[in-house]
Amino acid sequence: MFKLYFLVKKCLVCSINFKNLFIMKKLLLVTVAIFAFATVSAQGQFKAGVFGGLPIGDAGDLSTFTLGVDVSYLFEMSEDFDLGPAIGFSNSFLDDDFVGDDIQFLPIAAAGRYSVSDKFTLGADLGYAVGVNEGNDGGFYYSPRVQYGVSDAIDIVLAYRGVSLDGGSFDVITLGIDFGL
Repeated sequence: MFKLYFLVKKCLVCSINFKNLFIMKKLLLVTVAIFAFATVSAQGQFKAGVFGGLPIGDAGDLSTFTLGVDVSYLFEMSEDFDLGPAIGFSNSFLDDDFVGDDIQFLPIAAAGRYSVSDKFTLGADLGYAVGVNEGNDGGFYYSPRVQYGVSDAIDIVLAYRGVSLDGGSFDVITLGIDFGL
């Protein structure tokens, strides 16, 4: 009982919302399970990437620049189509005109990629973006993308990343690099 009281008191002091903490723990557990299962199978490809971007629309009024990372494990469904889980982290730097924390999301999604040719791939990620910073509840995550294969292991990725929020959306256009590992 004392441990629970201490935990509740500590979380209240830190202004952590129990609902978000519980959701984040569940999503983390599911993500770890998916990636653990995916690494057992030898039929997929592990990809990791970094990106930078410019917030647009309402997001552009609040923040100036976005940096982030993505990790995915894609299974070959057919010769031209891959599907699998994806997770990432993005940090949008708050504009100097505003007081508060940077805007951060942890998107957890299903990723699909279709190879149009040897060099070009079209894709989309669909899922939920967990809001990491205080007051950010997160929302539905979507990210259509175009990839250009520089080599067998490196892709240049142009993506539109959006999170549907209550009363609006947080949208970013990004350019990044994916590495096949």
